[in-house]
Amino acid sequence: MDNHRLDLEYLGTAYRGWQTQKNAVGVANAVEGACKAVFKDVRQVVAAGRTDAGVHALHQVVHVRSAGPKQSSKNPLMSLNDALPADVAVTRVAKAPEAFDARRDAIERVYLYQILRRRSAFSTATAWWVKDRLDATAMGQAAALLTGRHDFAAFSDKDPEKPKETTLDLSSIEIAAQGSMLLLRFRSRFFLWKMARRLTGYLVEVGRGRYKPGLTSAMFQQDRAVLAPYTAPPQGLFLEKVLYAGDSFNAPLKGLNL
Repeated sequence: MDNHRLDLEYLGTAYRGWQTQKNAVGVANAVEGACKAVFKDVRQVVAAGRTDAGVHALHQVVHVRSAGPKQSSKNPLMSLNDALPADVAVTRVAKAPEAFDARRDAIERVYLYQILRRRSAFSTATAWWVKDRLDATAMGQAAALLTGRHDFAAFSDKDPEKPKETTLDLSSIEIAAQGSMLLLRFRSRFFLWKMARRLTGYLVEVGRGRYKPGLTSAMFQQDRAVLAPYTAPPQGLFLEKVLYAGDSFNAPLKGLNL
């Protein structure tokens, strides 16, 4: 069997997340359909990470195990994009080692969240408009206390797949202003379900002044309904980058042009 790596981007507005859905459309439904149109005997289409309903990806990685392209003379990249809807785009196709696994081999995932501090006619699908004034300094202080190794169960929703491990290393949180945008970037090897959105919701409440930026290890043990009851809406969140062994990512924190 051949193994191909696909790098892709998508606007998640019309989808019920990445996962294949029986009663709704997931991004995976569209990608699997395109792969079956281009590759023979598709056995596996696995993404580096699932995204929730309405969440976008600037860089998602997928491995596809199949019997190879149906027409080797054609360009698989062009053929895949011809078979995909306009809100999903493959940016790169490459033959991958047989053992390559897009999910298990990823060493870091980077998420970007876009907050708008003014009303915009162009932002409803890609940012969260927060009407209140936000104290970015206080948010930065709180973010510094969130980084490191903690039990983040209180900053996630109960996962239907019931992950056994809720303690992880949150590598960094960056916060930067860009015009009317306030940008948040989260980096970790893996994230719990809705964790990036829960962290964003908590930091916004700090910025509003509802919570003080101080956070102790004991506070991480509180019930999620007490510590982080606010989940930021999905439209502002992007899977920004997936990294593998040998990759580096030092891009400046920048939002989309809205």
